[in-house]
Amino acid sequence: MKKNIKNQKKKLKIYNPKLKEECGVFGISNSVDASTLAALGLHALQHRGQEGCGIVSYDGKNYHSEKRFGLVGDNFNKEKVLKKLPGEYAIGHNRYSTTGGTTLRNVQPFFADTNTGGIAVAHNGNLTNAITLRNKLVESGAIFYSTSDTETIIQLIAKSTREKKIDKIIDALFQIQGAYALVFLTQNTLIGARDPFGIRPLVIGKLNKSYIFASETCALDIIGAKYVREVENGEIVCIENNELKSIKPFPEKKQRPCVFEYIYFARPDSILNGKCAYEYRKDFGKELAKESDIDADLVVPVPDSGNAAAIGYGQYVKRNFDLGIIRNHYVGRTFIEPIQKIRSLGVKLKLNANKSTIKNKKIVLIDDSLVRGTTCHKIVKMLYDAGAKEVHVRIASPEIKFPDFYGIDTPTKKELLAANKNNNEICEYINAKSLKFLSINGMYRAMGFEKRNITYPQLTDHYFTGDYPVKPIDNLGDDEVTQLSLLSTASNN
Repeated sequence: MKKNIKNQKKKLKIYNPKLKEECGVFGISNSVDASTLAALGLHALQHRGQEGCGIVSYDGKNYHSEKRFGLVGDNFNKEKVLKKLPGEYAIGHNRYSTTGGTTLRNVQPFFADTNTGGIAVAHNGNLTNAITLRNKLVESGAIFYSTSDTETIIQLIAKSTREKKIDKIIDALFQIQGAYALVFLTQNTLIGARDPFGIRPLVIGKLNKSYIFASETCALDIIGAKYVREVENGEIVCIENNELKSIKPFPEKKQRPCVFEYIYFARPDSILNGKCAYEYRKDFGKELAKESDIDADLVVPVPDSGNAAAIGYGQYVKRNFDLGIIRNHYVGRTFIEPIQKIRSLGVKLKLNANKSTIKNKKIVLIDDSLVRGTTCHKIVKMLYDAGAKEVHVRIASPEIKFPDFYGIDTPTKKELLAANKNNNEICEYINAKSLKFLSINGMYRAMGFEKRNITYPQLTDHYFTGDYPVKPIDNLGDDEVTQLSLLSTASNN
């Protein structure tokens, strides 16, 4: 098993050069098909995490839990598995780890018995003071089972001296800092909570008499549920006896959702702030074209991340859009770990140039973001090798210069290409004819704002600006973030 876990990590590094969001969460109340609908919801949220998945259900007397490595469709696709999860209440979780190692004990939802009864929690995000809190809890006698920062929340709830379960949760939330969307399951009660800035997403849906919490609206669509509204920043929403109750215990703040939900993380068909993510991405491309058009024959996206922006770019400049690169969608999921000789083929395992389309053409290559630049370099080379006359790279977001501490797997600052090289140096590194990024104000214009509010930014945009709405307390230095002690990956408990 240890070897399998290591292989899994290697595959993720090889095949996914993009930023990686930590998790997707789902919760449903008062449904005879709760666990089945939870599995479907998680399937729709699969893009938010592929390391592991889990569901906890409640049948009125007992809690039931199933947690597995891998994809939802590979683990919760059989009736015998879902029968192990009876009850009308269920919460689920897809995991991509940024804090803690890849062991089954780190797969959520987490469950614990407390003096007021059982509680399960699914968490999307990252706590910026998890290590500080964990050390204090350990000193006071707490015993941790996992290396996930989510368990810190459970420990704080268990140690709270408040009498009611909801008050214990509020007590815990006042102690944690960072970005989070949380779904709790207690006896016949479903609770959703969002951090005071609303950095991580959480929406409310309804299917007949059942209320639903989900990371994105696409999880509502798959089960035929209606979108009700977002959980507001700093809001706690309780579903009990088929009634919705809103609690706002925190001092009021203006919402600052994560800009990368709009750029990349959210599924294209999900609704963000009243508008489809796909439409935002087309608008990024249009603004990019306004700022940096170049005479060329074709507009070509890096599939699939650059598709929408490339369409928007092409529509604005009235230039041909074409699939100059073809993606193999099965690599990294069903392809076995390649031997070193095959691995050296690199990006060609996933992407291949459409030679007949790009030969002797001047190409504008569009992607949503540029992180390390290694993959972009390989793609540009691939296009030239296939006969492209010129390759001009356009990125539909600003330069990523700062790491993330809120649940997104960004590299350290020293690994971020734009943090260490200027535009000309990056262009030379990726071997493009020219290179342009979308400006910060251009990004804001594409999202319907006149410009970025310098005093109080409308979005959490620290990737580009270094403006962190929540101080990363556990940060040890410019480039390093402490990690929780890693349990042996040989253990599957």
